[in-house]
Amino acid sequence: MSSYFYVERGGSGRDSKRIDFQCQQAFHKLLDKMGFTGRKPRLVACGGRHLVYDCFVTRHSSGGTDYVAMWIDSEDSLADLEAAWAHLKSRDGWDQPAGAMDEQVLFMTTCMETWLAADRVALREHYGNEIQESALPPLVNMETLRRHDVQDRLSHATRECSNAYVKGRKSYGMLGELNPAVLEQHLPSFIRVRRILNKRL
Repeated sequence: MSSYFYVERGGSGRDSKRIDFQCQQAFHKLLDKMGFTGRKPRLVACGGRHLVYDCFVTRHSSGGTDYVAMWIDSEDSLADLEAAWAHLKSRDGWDQPAGAMDEQVLFMTTCMETWLAADRVALREHYGNEIQESALPPLVNMETLRRHDVQDRLSHATRECSNAYVKGRKSYGMLGELNPAVLEQHLPSFIRVRRILNKRL
């Protein structure tokens, strides 16, 4: 089976190639933990979300691929978890390519930091005792929070840690350490991702 995932990643400039590698490795580790070892897609880390969309459209339109998907931040909360292209049209003005389906859009809602903040055990193991857990967002309705609020709270909670969180440059060190079962407890969008991947991979 031929599958391609185009993944949004933060960071830019001279570190972009290193961050691409870290991003791909982190998602590979997460997919392994989800049970997809041996049937993982080819992961391509792109820059900003618009580049992800462009790469997706090109691959989707060229054919010859069993499954091609975008894995991106939703940026805003979702009015309808299953209506991915309607969300992207409303928020980003992106047109749904001919033949593309909602299952080809995998969301981190509202951003990857929501995933990081959801797994408190992984946070403690990664950041140590210096993390201020009380500064983290509550675990209830996390996907309704504004992305900047989640990002700011994560940065604030780790400000005293030697490896304090920095978006992009230090985003992916922890991603591969997350427990998918914990994410499913708190994040409906992650449940959707697993359901789609169980079907497609």
